[in-house]
Amino acid sequence: MDLQKIEDEALHLPKEERARLVQRLVLSLESPSEEELRSDWLLEARCRAEELDSGSVQRVSSDDVMRKARALIR
Repeated sequence: MDLQKIEDEALHLPKEERARLVQRLVLSLESPSEEELRSDWLLEARCRAEELDSGSVQRVSSDDVMRKARALIR
């Protein structure tokens, strides 16, 4: 199916469905790809590992994190 045919069919959709289609298309342009996400998380993990190795940050136990989180939502 070519672009012109898709456009023609989309323009015949009810207004609410066209709006939903537009929203999905825009979000697909703004959302990072799986590869971009994977790359970003790998970079973040490397940075955090370097901070731990250099001693510039201290480890926090998961118990402490959960205790503080629970206190914040009370």
